[in-house]
Amino acid sequence: MQRINLMMMVLSLLCGFGVKAQDQKNDVLFCYGDFYPEQIKDYSIVVLEGIHFSKKDIEVLKQQNKTVLGYISLGEVNKDAAYYDSLKDFTLGKNEIWDSYILDLENEPTYDQLLDLFEEAMITKGLDGLFLDNVDNYGPYGPTPEKKPALLKFLAEVNTTYPEMFLLQNAGVFIAEDTHQYVDAVAIESVATNYNFNTNNYRLRNKKEFEEQVNHLKEIEKNYNLPIILIEYADTQRLRNKVLDRIKPFSWPYFIGQIELQKIPKFK
Repeated sequence: MQRINLMMMVLSLLCGFGVKAQDQKNDVLFCYGDFYPEQIKDYSIVVLEGIHFSKKDIEVLKQQNKTVLGYISLGEVNKDAAYYDSLKDFTLGKNEIWDSYILDLENEPTYDQLLDLFEEAMITKGLDGLFLDNVDNYGPYGPTPEKKPALLKFLAEVNTTYPEMFLLQNAGVFIAEDTHQYVDAVAIESVATNYNFNTNNYRLRNKKEFEEQVNHLKEIEKNYNLPIILIEYADTQRLRNKVLDRIKPFSWPYFIGQIELQKIPKFK
């Protein structure tokens, strides 16, 4: 299936699920910890950490949900990753907030290792595609903007090799003009909320910043015909309700959960 046709299907799918924004159920689930696949139902998109699940688990999730994606970072690697030892000598620095190391996509072993993970996702695990984290590393405010050509080369090769693969880009809105032709949707974190990593405090973003971000996302959606997905963070039902009040005027699918993304979200 050509990517343009796939994107039209995604637009239709996500817009249909977007009407849930007034409900109390997230449209999208992000959970990088372990969970029982049988308990996860009726999501438009489920994003998980593939290491926790067998191909049979993925089949169950695909039967009960629309699209099931694995997690991959195209910009950083954590020490817990199985391939960290093979790439650690080629990293370019450290992200102290997440205790991860910055990848160099111009490095051939790094490039090949990441490409192997795409094959594993599609063939070994049977996933519908991947959630591409840390794409913003290659933007003007990231640590490796000079590596953007390597990112685009990588995405082009993935598209050629796996044209049916669903690719959900995380952030990287400032290079969407370059990446939009390779991805099926864009997820944006903390549009309505603004978690403080210094104080570990969940909070709303100020109204002016929120409106500026919304307007930017509308431009991206219009200019590149890309579906938008919101990822928001809250630790109480009260804050979650405030987030819902902010985003319900829009048709964008959303996820609201805790910052560590290790459990199915629960609120008190």
